[in-house]
Amino acid sequence: MSGLHEAFLRVPLAHRALHDVSAGRPENSRAAVRAAVARGYGIEIDIQPSSDGVAMVFHDVMLDRLTGESGPVRQRSCAELAGIALTGGDEGIPTLAQVLSDVDDRTPVLIEIKDQDGAMGANVGDLEAAIARDLAGYDGPVAVMSFNPHSVAAMAELAPGITRGLTTSGYLAEHWPTLPEHVRQNLRGMPDLDRLDVSFISHDARDLQSDRVAAVRQSGLPILCWTIRSVEDETKAREVADNITFEGYLPALPA
Repeated sequence: MSGLHEAFLRVPLAHRALHDVSAGRPENSRAAVRAAVARGYGIEIDIQPSSDGVAMVFHDVMLDRLTGESGPVRQRSCAELAGIALTGGDEGIPTLAQVLSDVDDRTPVLIEIKDQDGAMGANVGDLEAAIARDLAGYDGPVAVMSFNPHSVAAMAELAPGITRGLTTSGYLAEHWPTLPEHVRQNLRGMPDLDRLDVSFISHDARDLQSDRVAAVRQSGLPILCWTIRSVEDETKAREVADNITFEGYLPALPA
């Protein structure tokens, strides 16, 4: 596996791309991606599957919050999803292939694979295969990550040359109410880091002071964090994290 490209430690990453509905750029939209590229930021995007096995750039399991439609994303075809306008914009839900074409190697792309098992279990693989197909031949700085360790393991098999990481958290019950306590406790300890041979973690900024994160930092593994929403929070996060995922403000770019 390739190590984490230096750009992921240098250029702030726009959470769900540089979204701003007031400017016609919904989250995870091609408009938000183009804006991030134009301003020199990296991007973080989320992937859900279409019913016909295409990797779609969309955060939620359901369409309701981000579009005028309702129901699960995975019950609509790629063509149907492309025709559903994102609320606050004038474009449909994009594919990963379209976003990669828009970026065209110019900025780092951090791809979060959303859990498809429902409980961070092993019922995964189809979405990872679709992502691996889209990344084949892409030459720009790119990395994949997921909260679900099984998803990261699937990517290791399907695309061993693609940099991978683990999305991590303190897994408080209030933030993860549908996960059983034993699952949350296990994930909180990050027991899979060595087995998965990851190149980084991307950790909840609210939990950066935890002992487990300190141990990860001591090991030398790069730490990204999510989601930073102010200069003040960025300053605090950078005491621990090597880079940030941000939204709602414009952090300084490296000289």
